[in-house]
Amino acid sequence: MKKIAILGAGSWGTALAIVLSRSPRKHEISLWARDAALAEVLKRNRENSTYLPGVFLPVEIQVTSDLRESVPGRDIVLGAMPSAHARSIYSQIVGHLPADAVVVSATKGLEPSTHLRISKVITQVLAGEDADLSRRLAVLSGPSFAAEAARGEPTAIVLASHDSALADELQEEFAAPGFRVYSNTDVLGVELAGAMKNVIAIAAGACQGLGLGFNAAAALVTRGLAEMTRLGVALGAKQETLFGLAGLGDLVLTCTGALSRNRQVGVQLGRGRPLAEILSTMRMVAEGVGTTAALLALAREHRLDLPIAEQVDAILHSGKSARDAIRDIMERPLKKE
Repeated sequence: MKKIAILGAGSWGTALAIVLSRSPRKHEISLWARDAALAEVLKRNRENSTYLPGVFLPVEIQVTSDLRESVPGRDIVLGAMPSAHARSIYSQIVGHLPADAVVVSATKGLEPSTHLRISKVITQVLAGEDADLSRRLAVLSGPSFAAEAARGEPTAIVLASHDSALADELQEEFAAPGFRVYSNTDVLGVELAGAMKNVIAIAAGACQGLGLGFNAAAALVTRGLAEMTRLGVALGAKQETLFGLAGLGDLVLTCTGALSRNRQVGVQLGRGRPLAEILSTMRMVAEGVGTTAALLALAREHRLDLPIAEQVDAILHSGKSARDAIRDIMERPLKKE
């Protein structure tokens, strides 16, 4: 029986705790909540009414708000926190992580201040005392709305590690009824796709907010995939990863699904609401808002053109209207596909 600590009791962390509790491997699971009040509610009611209402935690899942208590003795530490908090949270477990523990990142985003993928943040923070950590590090991504996965609806995701044997081992550990896991060794591609699709989803939402039709949505998703692939391959990702579940699969879900937070931000921007007002009413993080500038910085370093991401950034940070942004995309110089 593997002992698993899940760091982050938002919608995805809570859903993963519930999903893993259904595994035939019979894990011992603890769920860490940064908010002590939320942890008490979870213990008492077994329901995360703040982030995942209507779905209940099995009684065997332990809940804690003590981060250093949750990590010692664990075989697997699974991070499901927002990207902006990842460095701080992982820094707090330095010295408490077991020497042979596997670390899995389920965060979909880049660190806003450094533009680093979260696996790189983990390596920077934890590898100083553990040179072997890179062989025990993995990432989890793919098209997965937390509420649907928690309810047991069919979900397929990707688990990637540079160590193929570890990826295969975790594939077996994480698979559960209704939760299909594919293994992969392209960590860079899986992480980058999970970050980029959120930016494209904001643009897709803006199209809906403007009242545009299916033609616009189809064009945007397709050209968004082209941008994801262009940047991913330039950075060293495999093209097939971008065309798989972590890339195209998650892109389609986030651009079209009503549960997508990033898409909903775009819808409201398309309707003319200011970004600050939109974010002030959201309980959960829309990772694309903080990821856009990081992606553009990476694109500039490699002299790549990301026109959709550029227009999303202009909407988010320069006050450009969604209608003007869509017009500028459509009026770019004609070129071959």
